[in-house]
Amino acid sequence: MKNVNQPTFRIKAQAQFVQNKKFLNSFKKRNPREVDDLFHAAHEQVFSEIDCLTCANCCKTTSPIFYQTDIERLAKALGIKPGDVVEEYLRIDEDKDYVLQSSPCPFLGDDNRCRVYQDRPKACREYPHTDRKKMVQILELTHKNTLVCPAVFEIVERIRKQAT
Repeated sequence: MKNVNQPTFRIKAQAQFVQNKKFLNSFKKRNPREVDDLFHAAHEQVFSEIDCLTCANCCKTTSPIFYQTDIERLAKALGIKPGDVVEEYLRIDEDKDYVLQSSPCPFLGDDNRCRVYQDRPKACREYPHTDRKKMVQILELTHKNTLVCPAVFEIVERIRKQAT
């Protein structure tokens, strides 16, 4: 497994940001199944090589959306009431969604492991979403995630190189 070099990743991701946006926008005109196949294959390959525990940038810089079922599951795991989870850890954002009050995630350990991994929110379970169906629907999110997740950046880079 490869370690992630954060400074190098950030420089590369910023340098390719505009080019990756144009490239991902071109996928909107392609067959959705073909797009899914490209992403899923690259996802499997990249995640067999990259160790997320060397990075955890997603947990350090972004917040997942917490749905009511996530709040209830987390409350049960922590042995507190759902209202206490909301009060202690969450806030309502501009889209009226529950998100973390601050970053990094309060459940992220010093070893980059999630202390509530088995009970983490659905958004964390699905992140970075590069293995989901109908990727054409989330190309803008995928583009934004190239700045957050080295694996997403690498997935897009590999697909882009494959297409040229």
